[in-house]
Amino acid sequence: MNARRKKRLALAVALIGGVAAIASLLLYALNSNLNLFYTPTEIVQGKKDTGVKPEVGQRIRVGGMVTVGSMVRDPNSLHVEFAVHDAAGGEITVTYDDLLPDLFREGQGIVAQGVLVEGGKLQATEVLAKHDENYMPPEVAEAMGQTHEKLDYSEQQKSSY
Repeated sequence: MNARRKKRLALAVALIGGVAAIASLLLYALNSNLNLFYTPTEIVQGKKDTGVKPEVGQRIRVGGMVTVGSMVRDPNSLHVEFAVHDAAGGEITVTYDDLLPDLFREGQGIVAQGVLVEGGKLQATEVLAKHDENYMPPEVAEAMGQTHEKLDYSEQQKSSY
């Protein structure tokens, strides 16, 4: 093998190795930033089809209804703790250390994003509340077993008169 072929072979091997390294780093970054949606029942019992439960330390989103009478506020800080349940009977505890949305209240649908710190406890970094009486995030509505039909524009106009 002459020097020119050796040089081309080394360049090709280096190029393939570089592309493989970049692809593996990209896949690792995407996997670590993945936020999966779970219901409280799926966190406690696992997914229906696979039985997979989220791991402690995993970033997830959980959706459900805030359990009435479960909210506990710390009077000296913004720390709040409340329970979230779904139609299947699962319930988890969510802790949050920031201002809650203005529309947040007990008995309402929410989506909380955060890190699972125990089997049934989520340390939330973000809490989203539904914005009016007709809206529920699609993931929460599906998980709660509810169907939401949209009114067509003409029906909305008639009801506003």
